[in-house]
Order: sequence, then C-alpha cells, then structure tokens
Amino acid sequence: MTNLSKILRYLGILSIILINVGCDQVSKNLIRNSLEYHERIPLVEDHVVLTKVENSGAFLSLGDSLPPVTKQILLLLLPSVALLFMLYWLMLHVGMHKRTLFALSCIIGGGAGNMYDRIIYGSVTDFLYIHYDFFKTGIFNAADVSIMFGTFFLIGSFIFSTSKDQLRT
Repeated sequence: MTNLSKILRYLGILSIILINVGCDQVSKNLIRNSLEYHERIPLVEDHVVLTKVENSGAFLSLGDSLPPVTKQILLLLLPSVALLFMLYWLMLHVGMHKRTLFALSCIIGGGAGNMYDRIIYGSVTDFLYIHYDFFKTGIFNAADVSIMFGTFFLIGSFIFSTSKDQLRT
C-alpha cells in the first residue's frame, strides 16, 4: 500500500467518524436549545415523537443507578478504551474490506458522539422515540442510530458476502 493510499484510507476513516459525530452533536444541540425536558413533539402522528431526556446510564438507562466510581469505569473508561482500540485496529489492518471499514467507522463515530456527551455534560441527550403498534423503541439519538446502522451493515455484509470476500478490499 502506497503512502498516498494509506493517507486516503486514514482520511476516509476519520471523515466517516467525524461525519457521524458531527451529525450527532448538531442534532443534540438543536434539541437541547429547542425543547424543554420531556416536551413531546409528534412528527408522524404519535408514532414518531421528539422529546428531550438526559440519560446518565447506557442503553435504555442501564447502569444509571450504579455507584459513581463504578459508573465512571463502566460508562466512560471501558468504552473509551474500546473505541480507541477499535480505531487503532482499523488504522493498522490495511486488508480490511471497505464495507467493514465503513461499518466500524460508523460504530466508532456513534460511540464517540455519546462519549463526548458523557464527558462534557455528564449524561447523553436522547430525543427520538418510535412507537407503532407492537414496535416500540426506547428514546434514542443520532449516535445510537450510527451504532445500530453500523452493526446491522456489518452483520449484513458478512451474511451476504462470500467467505473469501469478507475482510478483503
């Protein structure tokens, strides 16, 4: 791999991560500045709703009631180490398939967006809720969408690719 292609690869990875973090932070700032806590704005009848909540736990507020030191370790330290390790691993593994790079970059970007909130605000701003018949979500944000999209994209790319195509460019 030439130096130019390495630089372009690194710039691609960082661009995807920064786009994910940027979209997440812009959307959260709009919500923080526009909505009161627990205010409800229906977007699609009552099926898609904007509402502002602060989540000091993890997914679906898991860990919210943990002791402060344990919460810092489980919700700040370990995820930060995992994100940095994933980024380091992405930068080193040059033979990885572009779909895998894209998916993992989305996951890292989403994780970084939520980590930024935890570090700066002490909690994560969530604002979107979907409820249609039996399908209900918890309240989530753009970073969560990035993480879930990256995860489903990664799984889908493995399911629908041939075995020799899975990790190669």
